[in-house]
Amino acid sequence: MPTTHRNALVTRGGWEGHSPVAATDLFIPFLQSTGYAVRVEDSLDVYADAHAMEEADLIVQCWTMGEISREQFAGLSAAVKGGTGFAGWHGGIADSFRNTVDYLHLVGGQFATHPSKPDRECTPGAQENNYLPYRVEIRREMAAHPIVAGIGDFDLETEQYWVLTDDYNEVLATTTHPARADQPWHRAVTCPAVWTREWGHGRVFVATPGHLISVLENPSVRTIIERGMLWASR
Repeated sequence: MPTTHRNALVTRGGWEGHSPVAATDLFIPFLQSTGYAVRVEDSLDVYADAHAMEEADLIVQCWTMGEISREQFAGLSAAVKGGTGFAGWHGGIADSFRNTVDYLHLVGGQFATHPSKPDRECTPGAQENNYLPYRVEIRREMAAHPIVAGIGDFDLETEQYWVLTDDYNEVLATTTHPARADQPWHRAVTCPAVWTREWGHGRVFVATPGHLISVLENPSVRTIIERGMLWASR
């Protein structure tokens, strides 16, 4: 067991459909085994605690939707700009605080939708209507990046996030939404599936897969998230 020398802050809450407690509990032992003292908070108030934020080398957020106050966001923003890493997956980071545009600017991507199966294949009200088979493709020019090194393209059957992003991100992996007769877009659209972002002295890491615990347990997804947290950390 390595000597603890870094501090990780895990914030979890928001929409329960993403199992914020179970999802973060999946990664806390990994953080501890790699030398982090882990603090877990079920409130965003910690973001407004200057001392707690100064101590954090890494923030792992799993908070889908919800709202963040001006004071809470100011604390989060200052921490990342100062060098604290910020990491997360799926809606816990890419579909948080929709009404706070400065948060979206920091993260570099916002969930827009996850296309569903054609109506004829759907069961009314079933969550599985949104589970599509798709491929996550590692960008060849980024294949040596420490987050994805040695990981090839891989297939999932889960929510396929369509995200709105900008070109400041360093995109490590993508996923492509095909053109479909039952949908309003007319050509295939490729979106980032894994990206990083430099922000002030800090680093941001985002992976869009992770709707279910079973997706997070996929070996490629889990490895990318574990490496992404370490890469982002101060």
